[in-house]
Amino acid sequence: AATQEQNKKVVVAGCVPQAQPRTDYLKDLSIIGVQQIDRVVEVVDEAIKGHSVRLLGQKKEKGKRLGGARLDLPKIRKNPLIEIISVNTGCLNACTYCKTKHARGDLASYPIEELVERARQSFQEGICEIWLTSEDTGAYGRDIGTDLPSLLWELVKEIPEGAMLRLGMTNPPYILEHLEEMVRILQHPRVYGFLHVPVQSASDSVLMDMKREYCCADFRRVIDFLQERVPGITIATDIICGFPGETEEDFEQTMELVRQYRFPSLFINQFYPRPGTPAAKMEQVPAHVKKQRTKELSALFHSYKPYDHKIGERQRVLVTEDSFDSQYYVAHNKFYEQVLVPKKPEFKGKMIEVDIYEAGKHYMKGRPVEDARVFTPSIAQPLQKGQVSGLPQVSLLDRLNMNASH
Repeated sequence: AATQEQNKKVVVAGCVPQAQPRTDYLKDLSIIGVQQIDRVVEVVDEAIKGHSVRLLGQKKEKGKRLGGARLDLPKIRKNPLIEIISVNTGCLNACTYCKTKHARGDLASYPIEELVERARQSFQEGICEIWLTSEDTGAYGRDIGTDLPSLLWELVKEIPEGAMLRLGMTNPPYILEHLEEMVRILQHPRVYGFLHVPVQSASDSVLMDMKREYCCADFRRVIDFLQERVPGITIATDIICGFPGETEEDFEQTMELVRQYRFPSLFINQFYPRPGTPAAKMEQVPAHVKKQRTKELSALFHSYKPYDHKIGERQRVLVTEDSFDSQYYVAHNKFYEQVLVPKKPEFKGKMIEVDIYEAGKHYMKGRPVEDARVFTPSIAQPLQKGQVSGLPQVSLLDRLNMNASH
């Protein structure tokens, strides 16, 4: 209501409006659905004229639901050095707390050749890091007769030396089948030894109520297997505190899992019932208990320091962005651990060698090695901030030829 009083034009996007467009607070607002994101210009135009439009349709081809927007749409990268590629939309699970499923439906994977083409084009536009994203990377390709390792081996061929690939979130069930292959891919010098595998709870009865389709032992098997064969690997995970029906004993099992694995990166969410999900209809854990458990888990997470033992190490890092306080550049080592380095413009987008001299909870600080070679992965100059990607760029050779002929 406030936005309407201030005469602000609003377009709402995302999973919740897609799944529940009739909610009161969305009354009279324009909405763009998760599969219609390529029509954003149209929606904004109409909203500016004061019209309310809602594009919520599903895209289909020959009766089959398509992933989402086309991959080759022009876009502006938030960071000109990082390309974010969605490998599929939707998923094969039915987690009882999840709203995304209602909005995005079943798995729809983009074909390998389209993803490879997008990666190739990005490197030509000067990026040095690719992030693959998805609601469940591990399930990639199951709907189109292929799988994640097949995609990754094709992508790896496209990565120039000095550039890196980061894998996205994967749920335990589907990655279990690919463990051997995943180890070989995560060992590849141009792939970060990093995986985000959300466990959500270490209690099997809670996992069952969440319909997560694995038990805690499956999760442990994934982690143990990877840690043993990819020494140093970073495993990030997510945990929900106070899911309906969670007992003290259930919560203690989760605390024990964190004590055992000391995840360097942990996303802690206090359970919040999403309207219209099965979990919202279950008997809720009292608010003060949810709060208390979230606090306890948070305190445990902050009690250990994952990087102290790395002080004195020499590491190769890839520099990609400014630090939060703008005092440093942020780089990442092979295990996607954050390393802060001095802010010298010639480091941006490059791989450099540093000696680690300090460690915090979420970062290390590195001193560049004297006379070490700065390695540049870029086969092209990165686009300027705000420059549109995906438009035909004049190639370097053409430019050289043009200059030569003047």
